[in-house]
Amino acid sequence: MTNSQPKNDRLLRALRREPVDCTPVWLMRQAGRYLPEYRATRAKAGSFLAMAKNPELACEVTLQPLRRFDLDAAILFSDILTVPDAMGLGLYFVEGEGPKFERPIRSADDVAKLAVPDMDSELRYVMDAVRTIRRELNDSVPLIGFSGSPWTLACYMVEGGGSDNFSRIKAMALNEPALLHRVLQVNTDAVIAYLSAQRAAGAQALQVFDTWGGVLSPAMYREFSLPYLVRIARELDRGDTPLILFGKGNAPYLEELANSSAEGVGVDWTIALDDAARRVQGKIALQGNLDPATLYGNPEAIRAQARIALDAYRDGNGGSREGHVFNLGHGLSPDMDPGHVAALVDAVHESSKR
Repeated sequence: MTNSQPKNDRLLRALRREPVDCTPVWLMRQAGRYLPEYRATRAKAGSFLAMAKNPELACEVTLQPLRRFDLDAAILFSDILTVPDAMGLGLYFVEGEGPKFERPIRSADDVAKLAVPDMDSELRYVMDAVRTIRRELNDSVPLIGFSGSPWTLACYMVEGGGSDNFSRIKAMALNEPALLHRVLQVNTDAVIAYLSAQRAAGAQALQVFDTWGGVLSPAMYREFSLPYLVRIARELDRGDTPLILFGKGNAPYLEELANSSAEGVGVDWTIALDDAARRVQGKIALQGNLDPATLYGNPEAIRAQARIALDAYRDGNGGSREGHVFNLGHGLSPDMDPGHVAALVDAVHESSKR
């Protein structure tokens, strides 16, 4: 797949900290259950996994939000758990409970069986989806590929699904740290291979989701998450394809993430953007950081909060809006009003026009 420049290249320019005519915006989970057309496609597919593993349907739901909203990027419709599923853990979904694994990692023998999946066979459906989406986008906006972080993937792999207290993986970290590091090393190798394959298939930007990094104490984050994020940023051969490291609860580590070699860092809403911008000192682009719950407000309130975030970034960045990608601090929820999403996207562009 040729990596030709999209007609709307605001996202790529912002991640390179170059001037743009207005701040680019895309939204985590912009393709999702809040859209009636998504729900219709999912009903047709029969299940989330059936939809994710069908390149044509994955393409359809990736493009749905771009037909409604003036977004500056598409993000591949997939799931972070495709990688451990391809490792043989047996991913399945329980309605109302989320993802689970049939064969979670619980012993040294389980860990010894882990290996990097073959991207051309076990994960070919993801690369086929990337190629299909790039073709259908026709270089209108960039396509973002993504992966879960090594730590976040390990959380699901060891817990067997979601968790309230992450007791199993924290016990492994405390009692058998070398074993957990082995899981994280394999995951890191897999993430690098996975993102590299997505780039080769046509992804024009890449994001790593460290969704559960924030459940760790500072000492444990610096042992079990941060070094692996840095290794991805430094070892992933990505040419001019920018990499964003997103993490919930990552505000205490911004300076370290800014020195990771990634092009961007995504932050949640628990830090003010002026503070974040001052701390990274222009070394890296910032992505974020509106509280997703803002979208339960009315359009006027949404527009006001968008302006506050945009102005905060500018104030912390020496009066410049360069190097900012607007996003939520986490994903959209199924009960959000599409009209409110439209109000947000339009407000970002209007309020940041040069």
